[in-house]
Formats: sequence, C-alpha cells, structure tokens
Amino acid sequence: MKIIALGLDLTEVSRIRDLIERHGERFKQRTFSEGERAYCDRNADPAMHYAARFAAKEAVSKALGTGFADGVGWQNIEVLRADNGQPSIALHDGAAARAKELGITQVLVTLTHTKDVAAASVVAVGQ
Repeated sequence: MKIIALGLDLTEVSRIRDLIERHGERFKQRTFSEGERAYCDRNADPAMHYAARFAAKEAVSKALGTGFADGVGWQNIEVLRADNGQPSIALHDGAAARAKELGITQVLVTLTHTKDVAAASVVAVGQ
C-alpha cells in the first residue's frame, strides 16, 4: 500500500449552522446523502456533525486534486459510519472515476469536532 494523496480541511460549525438555517433541506439534500442526513439529524447538535462531514468531503476533493469540479460533486463523496463509530469514505460516480485514474483504492479518514470547528484529514492510498 502506498500513499497517493493527502487532504485536510477545517470548517467552522457556525458557517454550516448558518447554511442550514438559511437554506434548510435544500442545502442538506444538495450536499449530503440520505444516510449522512439521518445520522447528523439524530444528534443533539446536528451542525457539528454536518460540519465534520462537510470538512471530510472538502478534504477528499483536495486529495483527488479536483475540488468540486471535473465531475466530482458533493454527493459523489459519502462519509459512512461503522457500528463502532469509525468513519469511512465511499466514492461514487465522478469521484470514483477520478480515484481510479489516480490509482486510489481506498480513502482513509479521521474526523474531529468541537462546538466551534470541525476538521477532517484523509489519506488516499493505492497499490
């Protein structure tokens, strides 16, 4: 296994809270999968959890070298959560195609958040 790319992002929870308050479901549905929304919305402070996932998507888009362009959209990067709480990344459509071009076989992710900020770090690995 070799490291192909890294990505890091820091997101202010207040920014995501404002987007949710101003745009509500439209913002959530445009940016997050059904599973991501279900997880975040069942927490006491959903904005913290949305912010962590937003940061993860940004970090992955940086590792892919595209940002949110060239066929990579918000819905193409999904943060999954195992029963033990460990996050993982699933890539779909344009993001999966870009990962394949780069030889990426897995994207490792770690998330953290406080009431003020959320951060995500990703390591894209391949053979």
